[in-house]
Amino acid sequence: MISTFLVEHRWIAPAALVLLILVGPFAGGWLATRPRIAWVLTAASMLPLALLTLVPQDRELFARCAVRWELPTLTGPESLANILLFVAPVLLVGVATRRPILAVLAGSGLSVVVEAVQAAVPAIGRSCDSADWINNTIGVVIGGALAWLSLTVAARRASFRSAAGAGTVGAAGGRR
Repeated sequence: MISTFLVEHRWIAPAALVLLILVGPFAGGWLATRPRIAWVLTAASMLPLALLTLVPQDRELFARCAVRWELPTLTGPESLANILLFVAPVLLVGVATRRPILAVLAGSGLSVVVEAVQAAVPAIGRSCDSADWINNTIGVVIGGALAWLSLTVAARRASFRSAAGAGTVGAAGGRR
């Protein structure tokens, strides 16, 4: 269903990825001082991830996993969708915890768990594939980089504000 939609509208996944890359650091910088909101948004971003990876897709049972250790071509809409799926959650977790590297490790681990569930529960009609894990991990790394950039933006804003505040003299302490 989602694959068909993405094939018919090939511009959506790349446009969403570009939008996340452009807006993510600024939104993440704003969220860096609002971790509760970041956690709520993390939970919201996990819903599509769960729906698109674990909800039964069809009745075909897959008996084995595809193991392909090759770099993705990124030509198909599913490759970009797999990348996109993990960018926002990792960005948000990295900002909320202030630990982008930990978010990257957790995101890649979550992708392994998703593929393992797809392998262990063939009744959900999802096929596990090492290429999916590679694509997901590319998205995880992008999300981690955006989280790091967001925290850098937030730190620079904070230092700019403190420097601006230190440079002004209050009314009570001003010269007369």
